[in-house]
Amino acid sequence: MTHKDTPSTDTVALADCIDRLIQRVTLTIGWSYVLLVLVIILQVTLRKGFSHGLIALEELQWHLYAIGVMFGLSYAQTTDAHIRVDLFHSSFKTRSKRLIEILGILCLLLPFIAVIFLHSLDFLYDSYRINESSSAPSGLPWRWLIKAVIPVSFALLALAVLSRLYRETVLLLRGE
Repeated sequence: MTHKDTPSTDTVALADCIDRLIQRVTLTIGWSYVLLVLVIILQVTLRKGFSHGLIALEELQWHLYAIGVMFGLSYAQTTDAHIRVDLFHSSFKTRSKRLIEILGILCLLLPFIAVIFLHSLDFLYDSYRINESSSAPSGLPWRWLIKAVIPVSFALLALAVLSRLYRETVLLLRGE
């Protein structure tokens, strides 16, 4: 029986609904990795087989990888698959674990997300305003489009974190 198959007492209807929505969105975006592999195969074939790689394909690889990673953060948050240091955490009682999780979210994670999100809006706006494109002559246009991934993915991450905060608070109050 895997972790996902085990019955959970951590059920909180609203948080479960939000997490499922985020997982559907991020798993759909995760298909960008299939496209990434195809682009890599095409680029390698062009470069090694025909001695003619394309700069645009190279940049597209970076963009597709960035999309997968940025949206993968939200998926990891909803599935609790992110890296955690459990040196002491594993020996704490459930109530203490929930309190630490709530404090960590409120004092560390949400402020970090807010800073990145707010600064990324200016970053995106400046890129859009000047219609930034690749500095390579045959690179990709519309650099602002990939920069838009930052605030969008961090907004989704914020939603995932707020869902987690809600879940932990409800379960703490229930005494579970």
